Formats: sequence, C-alpha cells, structure tokens
Amino acid sequence: MACSHTDQIKLDIPPETEKPGTVCPECVAMGSRWVHLRICLTCGHIGCCDSSPNRHARGHWQTTRHPIVGSMEPRERWSYCFADDEFL
Repeated sequence: MACSHTDQIKLDIPPETEKPGTVCPECVAMGSRWVHLRICLTCGHIGCCDSSPNRHARGHWQTTRHPIVGSMEPRERWSYCFADDEFL
C-alpha cells in the first residue's frame, strides 16, 4: 500500500545541525519526559513519539489531521504516516 498523504508534506526533515537540543514543548510545559521526538512535516510541530508517555506527535495528528511525521533523532532520516500506518 502506498501512502496517499504525501501531498501534505510541506517541510523536510531538518538537517543534523538543527536537531540537537530540540525538546517536546508540551512535555516541558507539563514537567514530563519523552523518549524520542517527531516533527510534523506539514507545519513543523515538534512532539514526542508513541513510546513516550504523552504521545504528543500522535495527539497533534488526531487534532490537526496532519498525518506525516519525521524522526528528529540524530542520524535518522525517515518519515511515517499515522493515517496509513506506514513508514515512507
């Protein structure tokens, strides 16, 4: 199955030099921790992954319907579509 939402990609995954020091702002505001970070490739929202307690990246998708996120982890360059449950 091919992802049908790639037309919603407006941004690229940031280069390595822009990834260090990035945080999940919603977790910081709550005083919570995260495991990994994801960036919305439609609007640039940064949120924590599904392995994190608060799953803010998924929550952003559920609220905005922006389906595709990219990894913000060092040396990772992949994206994922929540709507199609598929890695791109």
